[in-house]
Amino acid sequence: MKLRKITTIVDEVLMEGGKGVDPVARTAVVAAIIENPWKDQGFVDDLGPGIDDIAPQLGELLAPRVMEALGTPLEAYGKAAIVGLNGEIEHGSGLIHTLKFGNYFRDAADASTLLPAVEKRGPAGIVFDIPLKHFTDATIRSHHQSFEVRIPDAPHADEILVALAGASQGRPQQRLADLSTEQ
Repeated sequence: MKLRKITTIVDEVLMEGGKGVDPVARTAVVAAIIENPWKDQGFVDDLGPGIDDIAPQLGELLAPRVMEALGTPLEAYGKAAIVGLNGEIEHGSGLIHTLKFGNYFRDAADASTLLPAVEKRGPAGIVFDIPLKHFTDATIRSHHQSFEVRIPDAPHADEILVALAGASQGRPQQRLADLSTEQ
């Protein structure tokens, strides 16, 4: 894996709707910007060998960094793959939609739900939203949220940006019942 940079973002919401947030709502994102392992190869029928090589390295790199940056127990999480303009969306999807990537985060967070994801292709500086949901129960609507990310110089045309996000709680001041409860 050819890693160009790692970017870490930590966000703290102290006030929402004119009311203090207690405890403070924290979200952490850690993104790795790597060279696309399929660059200059044309259409590759079998992405498996590259996925088997790179996905576990990314999971092992990013999961502990997100947990450390969050600095508090995780309750919601998500992932992203943003492919530079010369790559295929399938390249990013292949790296993040495998247990060889996601299980590192699930294990670090003691989580059990599938990680929600965003995948897209775009130029450096593209804005994308990482969806997050509860880490053990997908029916808890309070934790369905998204976090906007922009890294000015990534991804380059032949790169893939892979990110994990974790949140300390659901949306600040949430007031919706769980999906199992009809309102």
